[in-house]
Amino acid sequence: MKHKILIVEDQFIEANNLRLILDRAGYTILPIASSFTEANEMLDRHRPDLVLLDIYLDGTLTGIDVAKILITRKIPFVYLSANSNRRIFLAAKATKPYGFLVKPFRQRDVLATLEVAFELHEVMQKMPSKTTVEKNEIRIESYDDVTGIRTQSKSMQSIIEHIRLVGPSASSVLILGESGTGKELVAQSIHETSKRKSKPLVVVNCGALPANLIESELFGHEKGAFTGAIEKRIGKFEQADGGTIFLDEVGELTLDTQVKFLRVLQEKEIEPIGGKVRKVDVRIIAATNRRLEEEVAGGRFRMDLYYRLNVFPISLPPLRERKEDILLLAKFFIEKFARLESKNIVGFSPEVIRKMENYHWPGNVRELENVMRRTTLLTKGSLVDEFYYQPEPVKINNAEEKLKSITENEKDHIMAALRSCNWKVSGPGGAAELLQIHVSTLNSRMKKLGIEKGRDILKKSNSTFEK
Repeated sequence: MKHKILIVEDQFIEANNLRLILDRAGYTILPIASSFTEANEMLDRHRPDLVLLDIYLDGTLTGIDVAKILITRKIPFVYLSANSNRRIFLAAKATKPYGFLVKPFRQRDVLATLEVAFELHEVMQKMPSKTTVEKNEIRIESYDDVTGIRTQSKSMQSIIEHIRLVGPSASSVLILGESGTGKELVAQSIHETSKRKSKPLVVVNCGALPANLIESELFGHEKGAFTGAIEKRIGKFEQADGGTIFLDEVGELTLDTQVKFLRVLQEKEIEPIGGKVRKVDVRIIAATNRRLEEEVAGGRFRMDLYYRLNVFPISLPPLRERKEDILLLAKFFIEKFARLESKNIVGFSPEVIRKMENYHWPGNVRELENVMRRTTLLTKGSLVDEFYYQPEPVKINNAEEKLKSITENEKDHIMAALRSCNWKVSGPGGAAELLQIHVSTLNSRMKKLGIEKGRDILKKSNSTFEK
């Protein structure tokens, strides 16, 4: 039996378009509601299996108000909107929708989003409720043999449960967390618990790919497709065909590459440079240490791509928020490296344990692992009696000497090149030639970094005026 869908949308043309798409797909469509009041009445008379919910409705109350009712009734919903206002975006996200459709709607996107939403709802229904967990305390294991994760933390135990649930499904997964929290380990665990575990897991660090080669690396190219293409290259997506691709630091992708990546998610097909379109069967797991909501609001990350990836988000806590795991992991790493160095190290002194647990670990588990490697080499006896990590504080005398991020440095470098070329981008003597990158790559980076000639001139004139 096909699911019953309620459409809550105040624009007749868009609502009717959705109705036709769903009707052709065999869904049962309830009468369309255009306001909070009408939606509430429909919910009282019928129980839809899912609601397609516009954020802006007739009247003073919004789709977000309808969402609050749906949450109490445990009815899944997907937002409909063309709005990218950051405040509205965050308010809508806080209600935890099962997806997001960006106007104008495409049939393939609508049907794929519904399919994913129903699948996710089914998975979430299997999750134990908070009350159940409180009544029946989860037994904390130090090692999970299915995922390979070592933990005594309740938050990480919950993540292990999420991995077990989402692993066998075909859903995309977005792993969020600071650098060094173990995003790749989680991706490997999801792959190993999936039906694709006998197929390849291809790992791609998007942040490490040169901007002018990223398309070729991901989608491949044919021999002779461009200067220097002396042989055919099979892209990462095609290498992962039948298996899983893990895109680490997905927030680093340029907007141009995001469009082509979205095509893989929507159409399940790739187009190598100089080649023909071909189908691929790939499960996608993505990860980032960026706040993608802010990237979307700033126009640096596509909203439709964000919601296609954010089907099943998993947020990893930093090590400083799971202090019960610090000693557990430290012991694991020290034993591992002691074996490699043929040393007999049996534990840590109380003072070292205190220092480790009080340290904030900005580099998370990766930093802890590196410190234990160093500790193994420097420890002479069987007991670690010194905490071999005392970072020097960064000295900042004033605001001008504040360390800049890589992105800020890149923007400054491109701006300097543009100014030296009198804002000539292409051709002989242009900034692209000076920077030794392709013109399209430079234009893409300028767009992503918000570099505009007019804005720079205005900034300089304001500076002159102030003087």
